[in-house]
Amino acid sequence: MEYIKITKENIDREHICCAMSGKQGLAKKEWMKERFDEGLVFYRSAERGKCFIEYIPAENAWVPVEADGYIFINCLWIAGSMKGHGYSNDLLDYCINDAKEQGRKGICILSSVKRKKEFLSDPKYMEYKGFQIADEADCGITLLDLPLAGDAVPPRFRDCAKHPKTEEKGFVIYYTDQCPFTCYWVPRVAEAAKENGIELKTVHITDKEAAQNLPAPVTNYALFKDGAFITHAIQTDKKFLALAGL
Repeated sequence: MEYIKITKENIDREHICCAMSGKQGLAKKEWMKERFDEGLVFYRSAERGKCFIEYIPAENAWVPVEADGYIFINCLWIAGSMKGHGYSNDLLDYCINDAKEQGRKGICILSSVKRKKEFLSDPKYMEYKGFQIADEADCGITLLDLPLAGDAVPPRFRDCAKHPKTEEKGFVIYYTDQCPFTCYWVPRVAEAAKENGIELKTVHITDKEAAQNLPAPVTNYALFKDGAFITHAIQTDKKFLALAGL
């Protein structure tokens, strides 16, 4: 398989695999453009399909983790007909080799306990590749790491992410433009909540500092109800209404 590296020079003419068409894809691309100078790297398969890896120096990652000297993988996604051909190994090797060339101490990524959850890495595959659990949030989301240096200090969640909670009443959604699906679904969920008299607040996170202090381990999307963390999985309007008991 041939892979293409997305850069500032080619992003306007290249697709980015996960992005939906229209303004959703544009929002994601604009988010990426602002991250390239911070070390964002994005490789995708030359063949169209959901086959890509996105990573960045951990100090610039939009997640509440302490991971000095690490690379943070935002997303490693192989789906559909792309599965089962070793492409995930290829893409992960790009990241590992890049981290070694940069003199990074290790690589980290979000996952989950025991089984794979939506929008998170597969814990069994990551364990097979040598990753181990460095930290775990109360909600069962884990921070995995692959040390590359003998003096690497294991990464950890910040307290706000390790113990996710808010003081807000009703439903609250925190989200960023890092995932194009949020741009599509959050407004639709907000409209459904309004039509059904459901208390919902949406908080659009637009800067790194806010994301790194969010009260949840996943910042692309975090849904709370009466202060308690509910899910990181992006909800459709129908799924949200079901969660609300309608």
